[in-house]
Amino acid sequence: MSLAAALPGLEVVGAEVVRLPKPHAGHLFGTGKMAEIKGLLGDLEVDLVLVDGPVSPVQQRNLEKEWGVKLLDRTGLILEIFADRARTREGVLQVELAALSYQRTRLVRAWTHLERQRGGFGFVGGPGETQIESDRRAIDEQVIKIRRQLAKVVKTRELHRAARRKVPFPIVALVGYTNAGKSTLFNRMTGAEVLAKDMLFATLDPTMRGITLPSGRKVILSDTVGFISELPHELVAAFRATLEEVLEADLILHVRDISHPETEEQAEDVGEILESLGVDEDVALIEVWNKIDALGPETRAALLATDARREDVQAVSAITGEGFAALLTAIEARLGEERHDDEITLGFAEGRKRAWLHEQNVVRAERESKTGWVIAVNWSSSQRHRFRAL
Repeated sequence: MSLAAALPGLEVVGAEVVRLPKPHAGHLFGTGKMAEIKGLLGDLEVDLVLVDGPVSPVQQRNLEKEWGVKLLDRTGLILEIFADRARTREGVLQVELAALSYQRTRLVRAWTHLERQRGGFGFVGGPGETQIESDRRAIDEQVIKIRRQLAKVVKTRELHRAARRKVPFPIVALVGYTNAGKSTLFNRMTGAEVLAKDMLFATLDPTMRGITLPSGRKVILSDTVGFISELPHELVAAFRATLEEVLEADLILHVRDISHPETEEQAEDVGEILESLGVDEDVALIEVWNKIDALGPETRAALLATDARREDVQAVSAITGEGFAALLTAIEARLGEERHDDEITLGFAEGRKRAWLHEQNVVRAERESKTGWVIAVNWSSSQRHRFRAL
């Protein structure tokens, strides 16, 4: 229901849970259930049917023909929502790529124009290519074109990441289930005005802003696209360039809507997607239990008691600002020592010191001079002290 409500212009007039011991290969539902639903659709004057699950191309074609309505499965609906929300050039390209990958599987013999076309002249020519093959080829060509454009976007994004690596500011990434309150939290922490609404996938394009922690230390805060259970693989693939911003993070804030009845299941879904992206287990992570203002007194008290016992949990309200001071302090503590940029000159005989710098992963650039190496490093005060003691 919440997915349907996220698409503007849709009025949901009814919903039904259908138990399927075994999905019908051609129609998904049995003949009796199909006839029953058809009667309901006619009575309610429904134009669009949404199925919260996968529907094969053949099933979609047959159901649309039987019911005389347009049908979307879960993946199709999410793609529609993404297409409506995409704002930047990158977002539009990513959605278009995902939609084309999805549509390619939907090229079934559903319409008369998909009949086989004859090639050559008269009866001499062979059977020629089918309209399906022609459509598929056109889609493949468009996919190649979009992937080339996205490759440029990925390259630009990588250049931006490389530029950020040269700046000694840690990156803190907000991740979480869609509608968990990431953008509201982002706005409160940065003073930005990113779109924040009570709906799924309000934010599609990653946004970055600098913030200053209580100690005066500066960090970069990144807001990313929200996750969802059973996120279509086409979307994960298309939005990989966006989601991979998380891989560059020094600290991940996993924002959870702690007032949601399925908050644990949502947290598991987010964990699975982070794992599929290849996020290192060693990256520091803080669970931000958001929306504590929506809890009852007893539940709230129990959660705050849990928060006090766990270092990796911070309970906050992005709406009221409660818990923000503690969250900023926790961010500072988890990021560890502040890092500094320095340039070191080592002689060719000081290979052991050079190797130590690389082992510590502090080298940002390196060049040879006539007498040795000139190395640009980004390190903490303790690392600098240990280096001098070598």
